[in-house]
Amino acid sequence: MATSFGAANNAVFNDPMIQFHSFNGLKRHSLLPIHRGIHGLSVPSSNSSVIRAVSTGQLVNWASESTLVFWQPVKPETAAESKRSKIEIIKEQSNFIRYPLNEELLTETPNINEFATQLIKFHGSYQQTNRDERGTKSYSFMLRTKNPCGKLSTRLYLVMDDLADEFGIGTLRLTTRQTFQLHGVLKKDLKTVMSTIIRNMGSTLGACGDLNRNVLAPAAPLARKDYLFAQETAENIAALLTPQSGFYYDMWVDGERVMSAEPPEVVRARIDNSHGTNFPDSPEPIYGTQFLPRKFKIAVTVPGDNSVDILTNDIGVVVVSDDDGEPQGFNIYVGGGMGRTHRLETTFPRLAEPLGYVPKEDILYAIKAIVVTQRENGRRDDRKYSRMKYLISSWGIEKFGSVVEQYYGKKFEPFRELPEWEFKSYLGWHEQGSGYLFCGLHVDNGRVKGLMKKMLREIIEKYNLNVRITPNQNLILCDIRRAWKRPITTALAQGGLLPPRYVDPLNLTAMACPALPLCPLAITEAERGIPDILKRVRAVFDKVGLKHSESIVIRVTGCPNGCARPYMAELGFVGDGPNSYQIWLGGSPNQTSLAKCFMNKVKVQDLEKVLEPLFYYWRRKREAKESFGNFTIRMGFEKLLELVEKWEGPVETSSRFNLKLFADRETYEAMDKIAKLENKTAHQLAMEVIRNYVAAQQNGKSE
Repeated sequence: MATSFGAANNAVFNDPMIQFHSFNGLKRHSLLPIHRGIHGLSVPSSNSSVIRAVSTGQLVNWASESTLVFWQPVKPETAAESKRSKIEIIKEQSNFIRYPLNEELLTETPNINEFATQLIKFHGSYQQTNRDERGTKSYSFMLRTKNPCGKLSTRLYLVMDDLADEFGIGTLRLTTRQTFQLHGVLKKDLKTVMSTIIRNMGSTLGACGDLNRNVLAPAAPLARKDYLFAQETAENIAALLTPQSGFYYDMWVDGERVMSAEPPEVVRARIDNSHGTNFPDSPEPIYGTQFLPRKFKIAVTVPGDNSVDILTNDIGVVVVSDDDGEPQGFNIYVGGGMGRTHRLETTFPRLAEPLGYVPKEDILYAIKAIVVTQRENGRRDDRKYSRMKYLISSWGIEKFGSVVEQYYGKKFEPFRELPEWEFKSYLGWHEQGSGYLFCGLHVDNGRVKGLMKKMLREIIEKYNLNVRITPNQNLILCDIRRAWKRPITTALAQGGLLPPRYVDPLNLTAMACPALPLCPLAITEAERGIPDILKRVRAVFDKVGLKHSESIVIRVTGCPNGCARPYMAELGFVGDGPNSYQIWLGGSPNQTSLAKCFMNKVKVQDLEKVLEPLFYYWRRKREAKESFGNFTIRMGFEKLLELVEKWEGPVETSSRFNLKLFADRETYEAMDKIAKLENKTAHQLAMEVIRNYVAAQQNGKSE
């Protein structure tokens, strides 16, 4: 249940006029008079709506000059207090995510304490240390923006670019949830950075913490009814589930509310309590004091477009249109999630499953009902099992659906038939509609830095372009006039942003989380390790005779939490020790199948011993157009392990010197010698030279 503090912890007052509401769950059951005193109560200033009872950390609301009312649902005194995690207590005593963060930010130390570290997540930030450094810890903060659909205005992009240089480490990180991460911000600069983002119509509120995270939607700015409706729905869901108690604005802009007007349908859905979903009169009508048991992820898309990894979310929403292309309603999936714990089989990644269909006018009420079901029933004693996927796994989809329907007030209609899913990257140039173009840019590991960063800023600023971040850590430049295509293409190439046909296909679908040195959860490398891993995979492809045009989906994470969604990859690397990975196999190219753990504790220097036989037999024994992931499932892990154990190397052929590319052995050996200095194969280096030459020639013609 979304429980509150027990009666023993309740703050009380001498004033007999003061009352607080007591609830059993969400059902108010009595009004209890308060007779005992409280210490440490500070009187609010005229522009403040909330005050804190310092001695207990409980929240009261200044309803009038003579009346204080508790907003928090309270158990009856006879109720037994259920076991809760430490973080549940921190949330409960925080005055809606304020205390002690508000005090910790005022201290001279470079860091904040344990309680504040948990609370600042709700504000969109994590405290980090540089784990490459030894001795005294070097503290900084990572800020994550919240951008439904990955949308960024020209103004906000330029502001983030400036902040990265002035207060960060000079780079911007594109995330797998269509947001920016800004690393390296010092505690003393947090308020400046946060307030700057807010005043430029950006936000970090709810980008982290136990609440709804950034809502995904296809980033493509296509002028199509279904895409526009999916994006509008994602923005409305994000607004519906945004915290309302003002803690974010109190902390960073002194209570000033900097936000645009909400659609009336969002406001109506939020305040509606006809089915017992809300905490009556609470400043957080949906979340209450406890918010959700854990993070909560939602994605919205259109049929066939799986650019959002729809099945990895707590809720997946799919627009359903009629034969004329008019959106009519939504299919809803529930129960996806990636996180797990090593060597604890009761934790696991899980794919979302169909819940049902709702008419379009009901989607916000259905989403709210699902969130409330998780709020009331998700585990709060052990955070390893607090995601909604474990609730659904325990209950089953039928029981879960029936409980959701009680909060929804209706029965779900049967799930509508959908076409096959397809991963869409939207890289390269595309028609946007209404006479405009958009251009998708591949950004290795989502790290915008150096010359690329400088050139992107110049292009976006010069042409006043809106920008979108994709769920695959890439960027889309929007609203481009046809006359701008050539000069923009030339400028992008100068910044190292080449058309996708000049990028190794392995890189185009690969993803990695940041991991070391800043992520406190990382066990080994991911972002810094994946460039070498991809080069080595390409070298193995060359060695076993796979074509350069062939590719597989590779994802790397530094720990089992799965931020880069490695459990959906055809080949996933999950850090399980220093310079060591679990290898996961069996995901599909369209991200609809869950991979399985194939091997544990594979040292990074031994990867070829595993990959060579797998790729060799994939080339030799695959069926027509069979993907690598599907091949591994069809063969079975027992057989694949046998092939790995008995592997003695591929059968040598006369093509081992790549004579199709090199006219003679002397040229090959010379190129091979140079390539080894760059940790590449001769074939890789030669292909890079050829691609760069072709790109230079084409750019010259464009000019």
